[in-house]
Amino acid sequence: MCTLEKRGRIFILTITGSDEHRLNPTLIDAIQSALHRVRAESASSSALITTAQGKFFSNGYDLAWAGASKARMELMNSKLQSLVTDLISLPIPTIAAVSGHASAAGFILALSHDYILMRSDRGFLYMSELDIKLVIPPWFVALVECKIGSPKARRAVVLKAAKITAKQAVELGIIDSAHDSADETVESAVRLGEELAKRGWDGPVYGQNRMRLFAKVLDEIALDTPESTQTRSRM
Repeated sequence: MCTLEKRGRIFILTITGSDEHRLNPTLIDAIQSALHRVRAESASSSALITTAQGKFFSNGYDLAWAGASKARMELMNSKLQSLVTDLISLPIPTIAAVSGHASAAGFILALSHDYILMRSDRGFLYMSELDIKLVIPPWFVALVECKIGSPKARRAVVLKAAKITAKQAVELGIIDSAHDSADETVESAVRLGEELAKRGWDGPVYGQNRMRLFAKVLDEIALDTPESTQTRSRM
């Protein structure tokens, strides 16, 4: 499912395998377990990189696993909310090294990091909800608003379901940089992580400041119950 390597001051969390890395409870739990270890073992001079093997960073929720079960969809949503909350509160800088396609919930996973680096030779960012006739959750929108500053870029992501390449994502301000291959993306993420770790920021202060920056996301997650979702869908 995933591995966690410590390279000096840098933690590298890798989603393993050559599949689409669909976010089902088993994979989300594995990632979250790795984050718990990072939280326990990290120091103020640490950073986290999240990446993946194969063609996909993550192709979103495991809709095949959920099938027509509303309860399974709610479970995946709840577990991803918990994972994203852990990332937002993590007391060290976080970097997503996007090594392939990141779609829907997989795009949200990438956006939940402080920095996003992406390979330019393969993959795109894609909020697919419009194309697959799903209403985007309010907490997804809150995260998009927190991380993507340009109204033009947010429109492309949410209201055009654009498949955005690394080069386009840099131009739109969605990611920080694009790189020639998956290996170069990870190595660049390691260099960035080292630069950030050298700053030696106070971990709890870093985490609290990020939580304030993402307060709207955390508020929407707290409000997102099955009952509130039903109410909003009728509005």
